[in-house]
Order: sequence, then C-alpha cells, then structure tokens
Amino acid sequence: MEGIKVLFVAQEITPYLPETEMSVISRNLPQGIQDLGKEIRTFMPRYGCINERRNQLHEVIRLSGMNIIIDDTDHSLIIKVASIQAARMQVYFIDNEDYFQRKFTLQDDSGNFFEDNDERAIFFARGVLETVKKLQWSPDIIHCHGWFTGLIPLYIKKVYYDDPLFMDSRVILSLYDNEFNKPLNKSFKSKLESEGIAKNELSVVEDPTYENFCKLAIDFSDGIIMGSEKINKTVEEYIKANKKSFLSFQGPENYITSYSEYYDKIITATVND
Repeated sequence: MEGIKVLFVAQEITPYLPETEMSVISRNLPQGIQDLGKEIRTFMPRYGCINERRNQLHEVIRLSGMNIIIDDTDHSLIIKVASIQAARMQVYFIDNEDYFQRKFTLQDDSGNFFEDNDERAIFFARGVLETVKKLQWSPDIIHCHGWFTGLIPLYIKKVYYDDPLFMDSRVILSLYDNEFNKPLNKSFKSKLESEGIAKNELSVVEDPTYENFCKLAIDFSDGIIMGSEKINKTVEEYIKANKKSFLSFQGPENYITSYSEYYDKIITATVND
C-alpha cells in the first residue's frame, strides 16, 4: 500500500552509532520503505557519544522547549535533527541534559547499565510522541526497534489512545538479541502509574526484569517482529503463547519487502476488525 505513514522509533541508528544488527536495519529500513512509496519519520535518542558537528545535528527550536514531568521532576525536551543525504531522509533526535549528555548509550564504560534507564526510556517515549503531535503527523504504523523503545506501545494504547493523531495508529515491536542484565529501578512501576496508567495494567513489571519489560511491551503491541535470528527464549515463548501477530526473522536480502507487506497486513486486519 502506498501513502501509508510509518513512524520509525529506534534505539540506535548508524552512522550516528557503530554498526550493529539493529543500527543497520534502523538505517536501511526507513529508506527502503520510503522507496516503496510510504511516508516516513524516524526518531532516536541523542546519546552524548554522538558527534553533533560531524553528523551536522542542529536544534529545531519550534519543536523544543516543552517540559516532561517524570516522578514529579521537570525535564526539558530538546529536539535535534540531521539528514542522511544519500537516503533523502531526516532523523529526529530526542535530547535532554539530565538523560542524554553522558558520553555513552545505555551502559557506562564498565558495561554497567545506568540506574536511570527506566526514566530515560519514559522520557524518550514521551518525547517522541509529543514531538509527533507538534509535527501534526498521524502515523498509520509505529515501528519500534529495541527494548529501549518498548514503552511506546503502552503509551499509545493507554495514554494517547484518545488523541486524534494516534487513534488509528498500530504499533509493531522489533525485538533483538540485546538485553539488560539486571532489573530496572524498583520504582519503575510507580513512575508509570503517575502517568495515569492503571496498576492492574502494570502488574507484570512489579519486578522490572528484561523479560517482564518485554512482556509489557508485547501486551500492548499489535504485531511483533523477530529482529534477530535468536532472541530471549522466555520472551519468544511469551509471544507465541499469547498468539500475537508475529513475523519471524527475515534475512538482509528480504526484510524490507517483508516488513512492508507486514505493515499492510496489520493495517488490513485492523480495517477488517
């Protein structure tokens, strides 16, 4: 289907970060989907290790300036943008001094995951959706890549569900072979409750392990894609047990076409419902 609007929300994208399975897909997929006639927007975090001068990032003043409250504290939302000229595509970056100035992504130089990754994920999800609202752009598909984007499905279904821009949006989550190895902050659930999400919707993250975080994301997604050939076994079993719409791993030679057809399938299924 041409004319469909696809919002890509990625944990990492090359060339802004080193090449990984996820960052390469998140770079090439939006370009390929655009070439197939769909309209795209692409977002990622502005980690402090991204060289702004080399990558020609600049702040979008008209989109910046909002405050996002997390755990009763205001955090300023800064939006930056850069262009990948060869792909004729822009990438929007979510930035904030408290969460994204450190010179690392999700782990410190010793490989330890940051204690505030829960708040960083909340800020990133809210920042993406608030920016899309400012753009007045209504996506048909929201395709999330990586666990760090995993709160988008929850927010779409439980916080932004009555917003005209997102009422018909369908969320697809790609899961990869990249986990955090210790639970998120123990107050993660209460921070989500303060967003107006009911306690019973969040019971799975009473213990916010990687597996339970993914279960929460899966519960509110309309489709799941296996981004890596192997993912966490517990998570894979949960997807199949819940009979979620599921696309198995697709190799580099065919994933763009397969994903595009999967978007169409998700939209068609929604219309038929």
